[in-house]
Amino acid sequence: MLDDNDQRSSATLRAIAILEVIANADGPLGLVEIMAATGLPKPTVHRIGALLEGAGLLIREAEGKRYGPGPRLASIALASLTNVAWRAPRHAILKALVTEIGETCNLTLLDGTEVVYLDRVEAAWPLRLHFQTGSRVPAHCSASGKLLLSLLPARERRRILDTLPFSYHTANTITHRRGLEEALKRIRRERFSTDNQEYLDGTVCVAVPVENARHHVPAALAVHAPTTRMTLAQALEYLPALRRAAARLADVFPE
Repeated sequence: MLDDNDQRSSATLRAIAILEVIANADGPLGLVEIMAATGLPKPTVHRIGALLEGAGLLIREAEGKRYGPGPRLASIALASLTNVAWRAPRHAILKALVTEIGETCNLTLLDGTEVVYLDRVEAAWPLRLHFQTGSRVPAHCSASGKLLLSLLPARERRRILDTLPFSYHTANTITHRRGLEEALKRIRRERFSTDNQEYLDGTVCVAVPVENARHHVPAALAVHAPTTRMTLAQALEYLPALRRAAARLADVFPE
């Protein structure tokens, strides 16, 4: 018979198993899917799911039948990814890339309708943009955001597009869904994305996916600079260097 410590440990491991399955899924999961993935009985999944939802670690879709990662779980994940233990090897790769191409590079991930800066290395130029780790920009008008949206499973992409505010930032910002969906189709085919002064006037950006061996894309790697120093055509010339660095980043990115 399990003592209290063993019972608490067992319950904790079950909760972790459920969180891991949901975090790694392409979209929200129902009870049957969670049961199949974890081997846990329905009452256990239902009970633990309710506890995790109450703690903000999981959320349920509007109809209440499927679970997805909650805001607290997303916050923990971001804090883990920006922790120095994970950041150091990634930062070294970014520094080497910036030394090679001479322009500012950043690493971002998608969080709902925004992209979050995981890391960033500035080029040694007097004219630069200042975004700190943890900064957020709208997904629909950033190279990284469009790239990461394009590579999502269709159902998850539709769910995010349903809530996108399509905020206006410059004359080049895509402010309607049909235009963005057309852009995402092209990006998904070409495996890179651009920001041609769509978020900030006078700034261009090119992004490529950081893709692991399981073809999961947890992040995007991008270069950007003011147009007074780099045209979009010049930025596209950095695609081979960006892709080489992205492959190295995939090796040090947690799966």
